[in-house]
Amino acid sequence: MKNKTYRIIMLLLLLAGFSTGHTQETDKKTVRLFLIGNSFSQNATRYLPQLAKEGGFALSIGRAELGGCSLQRHWELVEAAEAGDPKGKAYNGKSLKELLGSGTWDVVTLQQASILSGDSNTYKPYARKLVEYIHRLQPTATILLHQTWPYRTDAPSFSQISGGGHAQSAEAMWKQSRAAYHTTAAALQLVLIPVGDAFFAAQQKRNTAFEKDASFKPGQAVFPDLPDQAHSLHVGYFYNKKKQLDLDTHHASAAGCYLAGLVWYKVLFGASPLRTVFKPDTVGDGFAKELRIIADRVASGTDHAQVRR
Repeated sequence: MKNKTYRIIMLLLLLAGFSTGHTQETDKKTVRLFLIGNSFSQNATRYLPQLAKEGGFALSIGRAELGGCSLQRHWELVEAAEAGDPKGKAYNGKSLKELLGSGTWDVVTLQQASILSGDSNTYKPYARKLVEYIHRLQPTATILLHQTWPYRTDAPSFSQISGGGHAQSAEAMWKQSRAAYHTTAAALQLVLIPVGDAFFAAQQKRNTAFEKDASFKPGQAVFPDLPDQAHSLHVGYFYNKKKQLDLDTHHASAAGCYLAGLVWYKVLFGASPLRTVFKPDTVGDGFAKELRIIADRVASGTDHAQVRR
């Protein structure tokens, strides 16, 4: 297993133009990363360019992202475009084929919509069809599966699960979605980017866990009052443009985007997050240090063996 892990890390390092004795800027090759996802892939890569730059890696990102987009919808848009239906050009007026077929991409990522992530049946047959489509357009690309994260512990509801119904807690959502992602990754021989595991791991540590502010009464809140949301990896409570209190327990906060970016950094480049210095201004030094430790530990345990080239 260690040898296989080493080989895939070296493969990605070589994509970046790094090898022993060749670390000059002129020797570096830009890693071209293409994301097929939604707002969660946007969150996860929000700080990846800064992390890559700090680590000395050149990175170019292409995107085919639509809000809330599932694997099924991405595939149905492919079918529409292939049939000549203009509705297939849903990505700012372009089709997935037009975007993905532009140049050569080194790494392409997929993910399921978070609300469906706990139901393994929703991945079929769309994940496989997309993987096959990617291989036709980009035969040399490495395809990775982005494991999305569970919602915040105080979310009013959680993801759909197999057999009907929804997960009853953030932990249950993590377990169900993790199982679905691993099942899909194994079936398609894809490497996972374990962001969901990192979010859950942070919730298990006393010094990084989010705890709901029991003293905050949403119905009595007056702008700009907000609850204590220390260590929240999700947006949580905020005031919208109309200065009305709103709640987002799904999308990542700056800290959550940072943690996700650190995991992606480790998986893509094989470089340790522990050596990074960059962090968002809104994330405290101590919290950032703990998130680096979590990202390094979780991403180091990624099974890199199942890579399809």
